[in-house]
Amino acid sequence: MGKKGQLKRLQSQRSAQLKRMIKTTDSRLKQDDRSKPKEKKTSETELKLMEKPQVSSAMFFQYNTQLGPPYHILVDTNFVNFSIKNKLDIIKTMMDCLYAKCIPYVTDCVVGELEKLGPKFKLALRIIKDERFERIHCMHRGTYADDCLVQRVTQHKCYIVATNDKDLKRRIRKIPGVPIMNVALNRYVIERMPDAFEPMAKK
Repeated sequence: MGKKGQLKRLQSQRSAQLKRMIKTTDSRLKQDDRSKPKEKKTSETELKLMEKPQVSSAMFFQYNTQLGPPYHILVDTNFVNFSIKNKLDIIKTMMDCLYAKCIPYVTDCVVGELEKLGPKFKLALRIIKDERFERIHCMHRGTYADDCLVQRVTQHKCYIVATNDKDLKRRIRKIPGVPIMNVALNRYVIERMPDAFEPMAKK
């Protein structure tokens, strides 16, 4: 028998001995003889990793520095319809509310929504196609205006959102630093406007 054969025999004997050995976690062992799993020691000096959403650079101590005259106002579909029902001139009433120049903005999604609603909303379409309304072109898929407006104000904190939609208002209230304008009592009302630019603030 050669050296290779002897080595193989020794290796098989060792593996057989190892298999015969009782494991430290075996139920037949007494509690004291069992090996306890090593606990990881966590020191106070160790850094804890936490995931937090990135705060917009426009927010300074929860105060939106990008807001200020001239105001950029994103207009929703139902805001235009409520304005027509209440016989309000959109741009004039916006300026009466904020006491400053206002630039209304309309996204492709809002225009698409009004076009889908049919001939009843021809007047609303004519109003938003006015030269004084700035058009924002959408690069995303779909024509759901609420998602589009929420995405825009999350990315750019320079807008005020004009809407009467309860669901959209609830979603926008969760985004810090974005004021909401809506139609109430035959006029426009603004909520969550910073005190520095609050038109009714006491001087």
